[in-house]
Amino acid sequence: MRATVIHAPHDIRVQEVPDPVIQQPTDVVLRVLRACICGSDLWAYRGESARQPGQRIGHEFLGIVEEAGSGVNGFAAGDLVVAPFVWSDGSCAYCAEGLTTSCPQGGFWGSVGSDGGQGEAVRVPFADGTLVKLPAAAASDDHLLTALLALSDVLGTGHHAAVGAGVEPGSTVAVVGDGAVGLCGVMAAKRLGAERIIALGRHQARTDIARTFGATDVVAERGDAAVAAVRELLGGDGAHAVIEAVGTEQSMRTAVGITRDGGSIGYVGVPHGSGTGLDLGVMFDRNIALRGGVAPVRTYIPELLPDVLSGTIDPSPVFDLAIGLDEVPAGYKAMDERTALKVLIKP
Repeated sequence: MRATVIHAPHDIRVQEVPDPVIQQPTDVVLRVLRACICGSDLWAYRGESARQPGQRIGHEFLGIVEEAGSGVNGFAAGDLVVAPFVWSDGSCAYCAEGLTTSCPQGGFWGSVGSDGGQGEAVRVPFADGTLVKLPAAAASDDHLLTALLALSDVLGTGHHAAVGAGVEPGSTVAVVGDGAVGLCGVMAAKRLGAERIIALGRHQARTDIARTFGATDVVAERGDAAVAAVRELLGGDGAHAVIEAVGTEQSMRTAVGITRDGGSIGYVGVPHGSGTGLDLGVMFDRNIALRGGVAPVRTYIPELLPDVLSGTIDPSPVFDLAIGLDEVPAGYKAMDERTALKVLIKP
């Protein structure tokens, strides 16, 4: 089969790899219908996250079960399913607590020795604990499939940030980051009842999506100017809840600067490039809470799925470029150059 492989920074190739096969009774083999490129994939593409030459890549996908191992109880050939970006056994103490990303037997798609999502098929370990079944009819609905794909990562990650930030009905929220996760954070905040949502971003195509998703205000400034602009909008105080969806030192400094005393920051931006920029003294003095990390999206899918199926929320606009598998290298280039927000792959 064909799959996406990274050989070196800026060297992404689509090439022939061995077909996935059942290795353990709890495995399934899944044929990929939709996948995508994540902003976090770009750190490997740019050489800022180490990868072995020839390593697979991609961690967001949904598809059809082609074969199920003898120990799989919840799925059979022909089922339409979505995969969260981490597999998990569904039976350990962490899984029972909802922290599926800490499952001792879990792992990330595209890690050494595992299949990546940007290919024609994937072997899924611990299928019963990992996959979530989708309505069969969705397989023939292109728009709905695209929306459902967001459940594999960005929608659940945005929701995780909103939960970590303590978004509740009537609250004021600010979102740092205008990428797909930040935009889904706007959607999540609106879904959880936020009254005012300030999106920080300078790209109009993205801030237009933010407004569609529920943002009431947009701040285009960065750094100290952004802090001043948000505080001016809020009468001198910061936001009750702040979503940090970038992961740089500057973005974290901004998040702290725009948080109201006694407020909370939900952080889901993958840290990269430098320190976190956290000043614990400032956070201590102002009673600012910090919560977040790797989103356990498998835990959130059952909660978010009904709203996607009903159309109550529609995250599909974050996918602004659709390509075939052979075009994946160009898709990485488009996202790296910020000419695309998030690239949808149709194998």
